[in-house]
Amino acid sequence: MMKKLFLTAMATALLVGAAWAPAQAEYLKEHRGGAMRLLAKAGSGTLDPHINYTDQGWQVYQPIYDGLVAFQKAAGKDGYVVVADLAEAMPEVSNGGKTFTFKLRKGIKFSNGQDVGVKDVIASFQRIFKISGPTSGTFYAGLVGADKCLADTKTCTLEGGVVGNEAAGTITLNLTKPDAEILYKLALPHAAVLPADTPAEDMGSKPIPSTGPYMISAFDPDKGMTLARNPYFKQWSEQAQPDGYPDTVRYDYGLSEEAAVTAIQNGEADWMYDPLPNDRLAEVGTKFQNQLHISPLSAWWYAPLNTRLAPFDNEKARQAVAYAVDRNTLVKLFGGKILASPVCQVLPPDFPGHEDYCPFTKNPGAKWSATDLDKAKQLVEESGTKGQKVTIIVEDTAISRSIGVYLQSVLTSIGYAADVKPISSNIQFTYIQNTNNKVQMSVSQWYKDYPAASDFLNILFGCASFREGSDASVNISGFCDKDIDAKMQKALDLGVTDQAAADKLWAEIDRQVTDKAPAVGLYTPKRLDFVSKRVGNFKFNPQFNWIITQSWVQ
Repeated sequence: MMKKLFLTAMATALLVGAAWAPAQAEYLKEHRGGAMRLLAKAGSGTLDPHINYTDQGWQVYQPIYDGLVAFQKAAGKDGYVVVADLAEAMPEVSNGGKTFTFKLRKGIKFSNGQDVGVKDVIASFQRIFKISGPTSGTFYAGLVGADKCLADTKTCTLEGGVVGNEAAGTITLNLTKPDAEILYKLALPHAAVLPADTPAEDMGSKPIPSTGPYMISAFDPDKGMTLARNPYFKQWSEQAQPDGYPDTVRYDYGLSEEAAVTAIQNGEADWMYDPLPNDRLAEVGTKFQNQLHISPLSAWWYAPLNTRLAPFDNEKARQAVAYAVDRNTLVKLFGGKILASPVCQVLPPDFPGHEDYCPFTKNPGAKWSATDLDKAKQLVEESGTKGQKVTIIVEDTAISRSIGVYLQSVLTSIGYAADVKPISSNIQFTYIQNTNNKVQMSVSQWYKDYPAASDFLNILFGCASFREGSDASVNISGFCDKDIDAKMQKALDLGVTDQAAADKLWAEIDRQVTDKAPAVGLYTPKRLDFVSKRVGNFKFNPQFNWIITQSWVQ
């Protein structure tokens, strides 16, 4: 029964991806050309697509890198459809859902002129493990041979797990057990196909040759990057990797959010990555309403609490913070109820596995209602941590700084000696992951990798996501509960045959993780995009946000 159910579900997924992926709007050649200018307070860290794990980075990778499959470059729910990319078609599935065979397209070249071949695909999967990629122990650990690669990264071959046939142009992936989410995982930048000779180390500021319509032609981590057309690109799939409109995209770093808003108003820039500062929202909302786009997100802002360092190695200390935080105040700091909603739990609303739950409020139940400072102070006393010092690490952006200052006041009010330390958003995310930096508390954001409950719970709080001394330890809290972890694996296995039952189990896991308070949920955001008057054809993809190069500049 398991085999039949799995293959039926997988066949449906393949049919959706291959047969009725809706056609894109006609490419309008008269809009091709010109230069687009984007702004951000800072970059998103390393350029390496196998390592970078940021919303900002993944958005800009979309017209640059490709995998065997891709999320369709489309707006709305169509953006969740997985389609064939470097592969000619969706894979042939066999062996009870454990074997996936792809046929590689012919004639595709990297931006350095090299042909894309089977050897590049094999080397790319090996590289995920050789560089200890942040999802090697989670997303791709189900490949045959992955256990050996995780134990000894340098000698990784994935023997039996990734098998190539140069003559036939095929790549076969063998899993140790069926994985209902494997196609989603293969469509992410961490599974991008790179040249086989790409060094097995973080490439940092050095662009890696790419396959998409654009390549990174210049990069300075302090100043910005430039995307130029890939001279070897020829469109092979309108759904997976359509040609773009602008000839160049310049992404400049360093302007404050205030300066960025003004630059867009004046037509000196076309878009900004960072949230608009609160004091400009009314002005922009009234004078530039036609240039604003508000889109729902499957995301949350949260405050990871280090479960392996004092004071938050004490569960009561963590719960005290969760009771003390006023989510309504945080919503106001982000821009108000139109742009954010208070949250206590991990899974966002309208997401697989979400069931309303909030234990840390004046009246525990389904929703957050008010702070309970008396309960918070009581827990601090019971924990024996009163008076301890806590430093909160935040990004050096207007929103994050304001949240950090607010959380500092909260911690002070319940008995801690707190301070806040802003650092550049170019390094903050990797900094707070590395245990060597001894971060007690931080402010971060998580935007779903793909629409599945595991992508929040297993990735952020699974034992396999924690790595001592690594910049790629996305389990920032260092949380590892063996019983909860076993239940996560059970839910993952159940999803192969009965996704509805699996989602019920994920809801239970969500409650259990929330109760342990390894992180404090702050709010779920919406995306507000402010573009210049000359930007046309704005499309918001629920998977990777605005599809930058599918817009044109007048």
